[in-house]
Amino acid sequence: MKSASIPPLRVDPALRAAAESVLREGETLSAFVESSLRAQIEHRRTKAEFIARGLAAQEDAKKTGMYHSADNVLGMLKGKLEAAKASKHK
Repeated sequence: MKSASIPPLRVDPALRAAAESVLREGETLSAFVESSLRAQIEHRRTKAEFIARGLAAQEDAKKTGMYHSADNVLGMLKGKLEAAKASKHK
């Protein structure tokens, strides 16, 4: 697969300095920018999927008339968390 380039990016010198100040040993600014771009793409995809699931759940609740209180949901999640902690300590 051929590689492609991202358009040049002009930034304030302070932003460039801030980015350079957090580079890891042997990491280049280009590698940092690529990593940041990949992370942002994944974040946006995950967010879009989360919103789509929420909207689908909302539609399902409207169709079925079945709604769950926040207390019930939080109780269920607390139970799952406690079970996961218990199985981890075995």
